[in-house]
Amino acid sequence: MIRFALITPFLLAACAMAPGTGGERPAPVYEGVETSLLEGDLVQFHVSMRGAAAPEDVENYAECAAAQYALIRGYGFARHVRTTLTQAGGKSSADAVYLISPSLPRGLRTIDANVAVADCTANGIPTV
Repeated sequence: MIRFALITPFLLAACAMAPGTGGERPAPVYEGVETSLLEGDLVQFHVSMRGAAAPEDVENYAECAAAQYALIRGYGFARHVRTTLTQAGGKSSADAVYLISPSLPRGLRTIDANVAVADCTANGIPTV
């Protein structure tokens, strides 16, 4: 029992980083966005990436795409409707729907497209 307690911290330390990597995660690879206009101002975004550290990374990628799309269409805002996440073989994907709007829409998860695109650029997340 004492041996196990002494070995465990060493095993955990070995799992923390791969040899030769310096503990750094590889940079995420953004694999693209597919956009579909659903009805009216509802837009669906399919995004995929590799190397996501957390599910929020894929959600952020979809939000960046939605914000840029809103600006392209001449709108200044978007509202998140829903996102479905999947992960398989190291690839993370999101199927997200947003309502784009020329004025601030009602709802809790609204996005100022100009601010969001600036944040995406600052964080190295590509947009449409």
